[in-house]
Amino acid sequence: MGFFMSYIRSRLRAAVLFSVCCVIFAVCFIFYRLPVAAVLYPAALSAIVLAAFAAYDFGKTLSRHRYLMTQNEISAGSPELLDESLPCADTEDEDYKRIVLTLKDNCVKLANISAARLAEMTEYYTLWTHQIKTPISAMRLYLQYEDTELARRLRAELRKIETYVEMALVFRQLESGNTDYVIKEHDLNEITRQAVKKFSGEFIMRRIKLIYEPFEAKAVTDEKWLSFVIEQIISNALKYTASGSITIRYEPPCGLVIQDTGIGIAPEDIPRIFEKGYTGCNGREDKKASGIGLYLCKRICANLGASISASSEAGKGTSVRIELPHYENVTKP
Repeated sequence: MGFFMSYIRSRLRAAVLFSVCCVIFAVCFIFYRLPVAAVLYPAALSAIVLAAFAAYDFGKTLSRHRYLMTQNEISAGSPELLDESLPCADTEDEDYKRIVLTLKDNCVKLANISAARLAEMTEYYTLWTHQIKTPISAMRLYLQYEDTELARRLRAELRKIETYVEMALVFRQLESGNTDYVIKEHDLNEITRQAVKKFSGEFIMRRIKLIYEPFEAKAVTDEKWLSFVIEQIISNALKYTASGSITIRYEPPCGLVIQDTGIGIAPEDIPRIFEKGYTGCNGREDKKASGIGLYLCKRICANLGASISASSEAGKGTSVRIELPHYENVTKP
């Protein structure tokens, strides 16, 4: 109905002009006192011809409309797919067609330029994140035999740099869609233990108590990506816990809970802490917060078929739960 009314409006001027012409002829025939049959017969023939033409024109216009709508859907996200042989009904349509095709060429050129720049930036970005690992490893090697207060602080800061570099690599991989998941059965306790080990120096230096009892549990997951998630949660726990303890415990059937006694999260921030770039009240106080870490954790858990959630009470601490697929629920060959 919408298209039909639009078609009627587009042909309204022609219909009015035709009606005016008919009235002029009728008036002239009356003035000349011609028989009524001489007027009605050609009028009826003209009406039949007009109706046939209107039906043909409507069908052709409807067909062109559907074709253009299809082209609109096809080229919505990819202008280069637009068919250059667009149908034109008149000279005005030809003018619009030239404008559309010019815009298409410009969009394609801009898209190619943007793609080239993005590829160049991604290549440099990837190269930099890999190259920066070399001086980080060298600094860690220089510091591993030092056991002074300064060396311990430097190792802790170096660990933060490594975490940020790893975040950059993970973010690039997730955004590009190029991931290297190797899903198989793993010892969840061993993955957790290795993640905790990386932060042992910071636990000792900051005198934060670690409550962690080894457990026996298997999970079907990717070791590298799950390790990143656990490390991010532990890093956040340490970041916002000035004193007290961090508890890591296993909850059957395959849940891992990391709980701290830190500053906690405001109730209004809880629903949004996994959003990209969201830092909340704590982030606004800590100007260094990026709001990327938990977002990456959420993305990775979704890709691993796992879930991640958080509960917190301001001033009393935060608890993050990672629920993984249990190996008993996976059909084995």
